[in-house]
Amino acid sequence: MLDFLKSLVGGAAEAPGDRADEVRVATAALLIHASHIDGAVHPQERKRLESLLRDHFGLDAHEIARLIDEASARERDAVDLFRFTNVLNKKLDPEGRRALVRMLWEISYADGHIDAFESNLVWRVSELIGIDARERVELRRQVAAASGSEGDR
Repeated sequence: MLDFLKSLVGGAAEAPGDRADEVRVATAALLIHASHIDGAVHPQERKRLESLLRDHFGLDAHEIARLIDEASARERDAVDLFRFTNVLNKKLDPEGRRALVRMLWEISYADGHIDAFESNLVWRVSELIGIDARERVELRRQVAAASGSEGDR
């Protein structure tokens, strides 16, 4: 009966795999947005995007390509960040949200520097998913140190 009511209101009941895919697509869309926001996607950013998706979600090359295609289409159609951050707020615990911010910094540092657009994006996403300024700055410092970058500019 509950499934029937759900289908009347919002479609078929959501399977557990659908929820995981929803998190993957939202995460990938934000990472793709971060890689594009400075106006150019550098090869290092694309490589880092693929490695983050592989390592974080345990995906193979075919699954990564499919995820990037799906997330790219959704990112192009999005008018704001809320459609992605809303999913992640509902589905991720605090550690998962911190991992997302870390990955955004890693994409941002992939080309060797962070510009104002990238920094602003990480700030906005962090605010939308409940990561405070102290944590955001600490995650940036950690990523910068690991990448050999100067940190805040």
